[in-house]
Amino acid sequence: MRSALRLITSHPFTTAVFALVLALALATGPLHGPHRPLRLWLGTGPGPILDGHWWTPLTSLFFADDLGELILALVLVVLLVGVAERLMGTRRTAIAFVVSPIVGILFGIGLQLLGSQTGEMWARNVHHLVVLDVFTAIGGTIMTASAFAGVLWRRRIRVLTVLVALMLVLYSGLPGDLYRLFAVLVGLALGVILRPTAERTGWARSSHHEVRVLLASAVTITAVGPVIGLLTRSRYGLLAPVGLLFTNDLPDKGSVVQRCQAFSVTVQCVHDLTLERINGVGPILVSVLPLLLLLVAAAGLLRGSRFALWLAVAVNGMLGALSLLYFGLLPLAGITSRPHFASRYWEITVILALSALLPIAIAVTLVVLRRHFPVRPPARSVWRYVLTVAIAFVALAGFYVAVGYVLRETGFTRSIDLPDLLGDVLERFVPVNFLRREPITYLPTDPIGTIVYHNVGTVFWLVVIAAAIPVMRRRSSWRGGGDAARVRSLIERGGGDAISFMATWPGNDYWFDPADGRCIAYRVIGRVAITTGGPFGAPPPHDRSIDRFARFCDDNGWTPVFYSVDAALRPFFAELGWSTMVVAEEAVIRPQKWATTGKKWQDIRSSINRAERAGIRAEWTTFAALPLSTAVQLSDISEQWVAEKDLPEMEFTLGGLDQLRDPAVRLMLAVTESGRVEAVTSWLPTYRDGVVIGWTLDFMRRRGDSMNGVMEFLIAESATRMRDDGIEFLSLSAAPLAHTVTLDEAASGMDRTLGRLSASLEPVYGFRSLLRFKRKFQPEEHPLIMAYPDPVALPAIGVALVRAYLPELSVKQAANLARGRG
Repeated sequence: MRSALRLITSHPFTTAVFALVLALALATGPLHGPHRPLRLWLGTGPGPILDGHWWTPLTSLFFADDLGELILALVLVVLLVGVAERLMGTRRTAIAFVVSPIVGILFGIGLQLLGSQTGEMWARNVHHLVVLDVFTAIGGTIMTASAFAGVLWRRRIRVLTVLVALMLVLYSGLPGDLYRLFAVLVGLALGVILRPTAERTGWARSSHHEVRVLLASAVTITAVGPVIGLLTRSRYGLLAPVGLLFTNDLPDKGSVVQRCQAFSVTVQCVHDLTLERINGVGPILVSVLPLLLLLVAAAGLLRGSRFALWLAVAVNGMLGALSLLYFGLLPLAGITSRPHFASRYWEITVILALSALLPIAIAVTLVVLRRHFPVRPPARSVWRYVLTVAIAFVALAGFYVAVGYVLRETGFTRSIDLPDLLGDVLERFVPVNFLRREPITYLPTDPIGTIVYHNVGTVFWLVVIAAAIPVMRRRSSWRGGGDAARVRSLIERGGGDAISFMATWPGNDYWFDPADGRCIAYRVIGRVAITTGGPFGAPPPHDRSIDRFARFCDDNGWTPVFYSVDAALRPFFAELGWSTMVVAEEAVIRPQKWATTGKKWQDIRSSINRAERAGIRAEWTTFAALPLSTAVQLSDISEQWVAEKDLPEMEFTLGGLDQLRDPAVRLMLAVTESGRVEAVTSWLPTYRDGVVIGWTLDFMRRRGDSMNGVMEFLIAESATRMRDDGIEFLSLSAAPLAHTVTLDEAASGMDRTLGRLSASLEPVYGFRSLLRFKRKFQPEEHPLIMAYPDPVALPAIGVALVRAYLPELSVKQAANLARGRG
């Protein structure tokens, strides 16, 4: 009770709105909303405004049309308005709740009046409707509050709110939906005005994980959006025909075909033809299953599946193409011969074709951002899927034609022949709504013919969905395809270095030594093959494997570059005539010797004591074991860090949020007594004969307002735990391009180039500061080298390294780097 009272007292405006909406609903009728005379005085629209009811843009915000809307409105008031009040305070929330919907409603009414004056069909048809809608105010309020949210939730609120509002306009099309969209846009502008501090404006940079979340959400909304056509009275959209089943009786088959001839289609004919087309469960499922396939693809997008991306592109592209084809192109032939239909036809066509724009836009966006989806199934699985779908289509189409031909004389409303069947077969696989304006030349009357006619499309779409799920669930690959399991097995066998586990990350290809099965992970950029560390899968020495990999690269016309390998290999590379240079220094701690006594450890001890006084504990865990609230906090911390950078998130030997999800990776979290995550580190395993013998630090993120010394606390607690677990070494990893040692003076030119690059990146990523930070732990410092066969290739190698770490680097950002501005 005390908690509830605290919530009420801390959210007075939310409480007041909730109580007011509920009280007004109980007073005016919660089941069906206010009765008509009162509705005309309280609701808004062009009619009430022209009648002088100037107050209606405000009064319409506190009523719902029926009990379902009332319950949903009360829930959203508590959740969304409550969140808005917590983010921006009571006064700003009240301003947003009133200003954004009123301005949005006035914009919408103005647009309606303009449309009515010009004779626009939609505006004339809805001119008489009176709107009561709490959601208009809720949408504008949460959009305003997004300006006060963190980077992660600001972006999510804005993208998802606009998408939902747009979906309602496209698939419901009521005046209230238009008002709501305008209110959301007004809320976006109002948030910028009300924001008290000058924060960074524009679109903040997103990590790969966040891009996938947003795009999966967008695909989900486009899949769910057409359902609105079924649930609303307007009945627009892909599922609109299904709604007719709940309100009408089916017409007689023969009379429909006789009355409705090509290009003599009346409103009643369209109505009756649609009903006949959905006479059965099969046609309904043909309309629903493509949307279900989009939901399946959205789930795959969250996993980073490239297959799911192309599946979503294909389905959205198909829906857009069918909309343009059936609503725009096919009926043109008849219109040119009937000029008196042209005006109304073009207006209807434009309105219907708008439904094609959003799926096409989603498809184009997915293609443009496809690099954020690196998980690729084996090529064999993809080809098997394509072959399965193709065979299913050909077999079902052939089955339909064969059955129809057998029943051609008695099974349909008229005698048909083979050309009739071939002309109709494709439409058996098309969702019904696209066929609403297409004339029917025959219908089945035989039971067997009816089953085949209505269900071949259903079976096809079920096959498409069922065959797609196993392909997306395969954990085969980021890029190495079916080699992923073999690579992981070799890593667990051991023999590699501290960064060998990075071979499981996106972007790597794999070379397996034909002599002893060792593996080298590499990526080809331009004509340069850069390795991710050295060979692994068998104990050293690795000399012969390195030599054979170099020959493999030479056979393919690539320049081999061994990157971040142990400096102990330098004599072997010298024998090969290769050049080497130091690219980083790995900081290594021996946990069995770990202690924090002595003056040198004063900073570390102070950080540990400060954390204890603040009630912060260290938690050793995996990502899969995290509760949802903690996982969301990690995303928030990571996105805040990424958004603050002027350059993209670095890759190659630097992991991101996606790499935390590997079940072999461990996390060490700094968590307060209230469950707030202050900082996070991730640790990559190093194996010997299947046993973990070391951990390598990778991911390091903290909140901007977290306790000073929280990272020192986490690393110290990690070292203590590893000491107790008998771990041989703890690697603080190597800060890229940050070192103090030079082994090869001949490489001084390249060393100076990389030094300038490191200096340019320092203000953004702080690698040199990171190197100084690691020295607080008194580690052993092991130089890591880059080895390459030909100094002439150094310019190409430098470009390849930049592209490996920053594959999304734009020309403008590259120019800034060259000028040293970061």
